[in-house]
Amino acid sequence: MAKNKKLVEAITSMDADFAQWYTDVVKKAELIDYSSVKGCMVIKPAGYAIWENIQNELDRRFKKTGVENVYMPMFIPESLLQKEKDHVEGFAPEVAWVTHGGLNPLQERMCVRPTSETLFCDFYANDIQSYRDLPKCYNQWCSVVRWEKETRPFLRSREFLWQEGHTAHATAQEAEERTIQMLNLYADFCEEVLAMPVIRGKKTDKEKFAGAEATYTIEALMHDGKALQSGTSHNFGDGFAKAFDIQYTDKENKLQYVHQTSWGMTTRLIGAIIMVHGDDSGLVLPPEIAPVQVMVIPIQQHKDGVLDKAEELKGLLDHAGIRVRMDDSEKSPGWKFSEQEMRGIPIRVELGPKDIEEGKCVLVRRDTREKVVCALEQVAQTAVELLKDIQKDMYARAKAHLDSHIYDVKSYPAFKDAVEHKPGFIRAMWCGDVECENKIKEETTATSRCMPLEDQEEISDVCVCCGKPAHKLVYWGKAY
Repeated sequence: MAKNKKLVEAITSMDADFAQWYTDVVKKAELIDYSSVKGCMVIKPAGYAIWENIQNELDRRFKKTGVENVYMPMFIPESLLQKEKDHVEGFAPEVAWVTHGGLNPLQERMCVRPTSETLFCDFYANDIQSYRDLPKCYNQWCSVVRWEKETRPFLRSREFLWQEGHTAHATAQEAEERTIQMLNLYADFCEEVLAMPVIRGKKTDKEKFAGAEATYTIEALMHDGKALQSGTSHNFGDGFAKAFDIQYTDKENKLQYVHQTSWGMTTRLIGAIIMVHGDDSGLVLPPEIAPVQVMVIPIQQHKDGVLDKAEELKGLLDHAGIRVRMDDSEKSPGWKFSEQEMRGIPIRVELGPKDIEEGKCVLVRRDTREKVVCALEQVAQTAVELLKDIQKDMYARAKAHLDSHIYDVKSYPAFKDAVEHKPGFIRAMWCGDVECENKIKEETTATSRCMPLEDQEEISDVCVCCGKPAHKLVYWGKAY
C-alpha cells in the first residue's frame, strides 16, 4: 500500500494549486508528454483514445445533419490569406510562415493554416456555379497551427487537433439556421456525452471571430470557477463571398452571393473534461466518452481459477457492448485500484477467490467510490445500469456546480467584488459600448463570455459599468 499512497500523493490537491493539479493529472494519467518541439505536445494513447471517441461521436452527429468530410491543404499562400482584411488582421499575430522550399526561397511565402476559411472560399469560388450546387456542407478533421506565446496541455498549444465545418448557402436565413443548428449540436454533445453543462450564447462584436458577422459559443464552467469556450459557430454572412467572388446563378438566372458559416471544436475539450469532473485522485471520465468503461481486477490471481473467472466476466461485459479490459499484471491490487482511479475508468470489478466461492463480485464506481455487490452472472446487466447512473449523476453534479456559481450583480463595485471573491459566471447588464467592455477587462481581467440565448432576463435597467440604459444581459467571467 506504500506504493499506492505514493501514486496518489504525486497529484497536487486541486484546492492547493489548481494549475499544478491539472498538470499533474495530464502527466500521471499519461494523456500527454512534452515534446522537444516548443509549445507542442505529444498526445499519448490514453489521451488520443478520448479524442477518437469525441471525433467518432461528433462525426456521426455531423453526418446526420447532411455534413460530408473533405480535406484541404495545410498551406495557405499569403495572397489568398490577404483577401479578407478583418480575417487576416485577426490571425496575423499567431500565423506561422513558410519561407523556403528546401534550400530555395519561395516566390510567395505561405502560412501553415491557423484556420481554413480562405482555402474553402477559394475552393467554393470554383465549385459553386448554380443554386443546384447549394448548400455545401463540408467538414474536415485536421490540425492547425497558432503561434501561442503561453501554452498549456490541451487548453492552448501551437499545434492542436480539431474539426472545422464550412458551409455555403443560398440565403442568409439558411446560413443562420445552420449556425444555430451546429451550436445546438455542440451543446447537446457536451451535455449528453461529456456530462458537461454549457451556456449557449452570442459573442459580443469585440469577441467574435475575425471576419464573422456573428459568433455563437458554448461556455462551460471549470471546477475552479473559470470559463472555457468549448465550441463556436460563426455566421459569415456574404462577407467572405464578396471578398472571394463566390457567386451562384439563382432560379431567375440572376447572380447572387452565397452566405457562409464555420464551426469548430478542438482537443481542448479533453482539458474541459479533466477540469469539470476530475478530483484529487486523477481523472473522472464520463462513461459515454471513456475509452475503457470497466476494468476487471483479479485479486490473488495466482490462485487456481481466479484468472479464468476474471476472463469469463470480461467476456460477459464485452458481449454486452461495454468497453472492458482486465488488469492481470503482477502489480498489487492496491496499485491497480489507484491506477484505475488515476485514469478515470468509470467502474472497476474486483474478483478474488472468496468472491468466486460465494458466486459474486464487487463493482466500484469511480465517481462516488460506491461499492455494489452482484452475482457473477449479473455482472454485465449491473455494469450497464451503473454506467447509465454514473453518466446521469456526473452531469447532475456538474450542473449543480454551474448553477451555484452564477452570480447576479447590478453595480460596478459589486461586479469587482464578485470577480475577486466569487469564482464563476457573473450575470450583469451591459449598454453595448465596447469602452465599457474594455474597461471591465482592464480593471478586473473578466471578459464577456456571451449574451445568453436561453436567458433573456433583464436583471437591471442600467449598464453595470457606466450606469447608462442597458438591455443586453451578459455572462462575464475569467477564462482559460
